[in-house]
Amino acid sequence: MLEGFYPKDYVNSTYEIDFEALYRKGYRSIIFDIDNTLVPHGAPADERAIALIKRLKKIGYQITMLSNNKEPRVKMFCDVVSLPYIYKAGKPNPEKYRLAMQQMGTNEKNTLFVGDQIFTDVWGANKAGIYSILVKPIHPKEEIQIVLKRILEKVVLFFYAHRRP
Repeated sequence: MLEGFYPKDYVNSTYEIDFEALYRKGYRSIIFDIDNTLVPHGAPADERAIALIKRLKKIGYQITMLSNNKEPRVKMFCDVVSLPYIYKAGKPNPEKYRLAMQQMGTNEKNTLFVGDQIFTDVWGANKAGIYSILVKPIHPKEEIQIVLKRILEKVVLFFYAHRRP
């Protein structure tokens, strides 16, 4: 019943993902959430995020940012890292995930999604057929609606951790 919410992988941080190994496995594009995935909520692109994006581009990845946030916030981040973006994405609706893949010229077989929320990021990626990676939020300060969802996420993560092979 909860399997649709389960990420394919769950890691502590975006910055711990072995993107080189995933590239060798055939992945060619990454769709990222921004807030609490790459930087704290509302923060501009920092040195760590900039370095990661440069590294991913050098590996050969196509990258698009996908956010439910408004354009000014998303544009502020993406202008610094020179990346395309989709704002007010309506996640978990898979439509904008598919649009991002179309714009990058990739498909669900060679696209990764990285985000920090189960009920928007991961569920939407799973519905779009994309390999989903859930990361722990960078910073505990979040909007109230996200704090409330985190309570339900704990239930999903409990069952995810105890699923049978």
